[in-house]
Amino acid sequence: QVQLVQSGGGSVQAGGSLRLSCATSGVFYTAYCLAWFRQAPGKEREAVALIDTRGWTSGVDSVKGRFTISQDKAKNTLYLQMNSLNVEDTAMYYCAAVRGRYCKGSETRNDFQHWGQGTQVTVSS
Repeated sequence: QVQLVQSGGGSVQAGGSLRLSCATSGVFYTAYCLAWFRQAPGKEREAVALIDTRGWTSGVDSVKGRFTISQDKAKNTLYLQMNSLNVEDTAMYYCAAVRGRYCKGSETRNDFQHWGQGTQVTVSS
């Protein structure tokens, strides 16, 4: 059984930092692709960053140099460190997992079978 439990998030002023965590079960013992998505009101859910079993990572252009995706295999936990936040980063953030394969780099929400409960990130100017 796969479970993803998120923590972190909250409110911060522009320029600040936050770290999101996603504690997983049933994921790290096989090949997998993990992702952070976000969804702002009235917008589509978009993939922000990806990481897989090999440690391969990818991020959308708007967060490159500011957000870092990482994983701690000993703790079965996925992280998203977000620095230099701006108001456009305000959204609900979700972690997601698909087992049995590596990331391809072109994933959309339809590629992921398992989701965290979501956590709100609000950045004020």
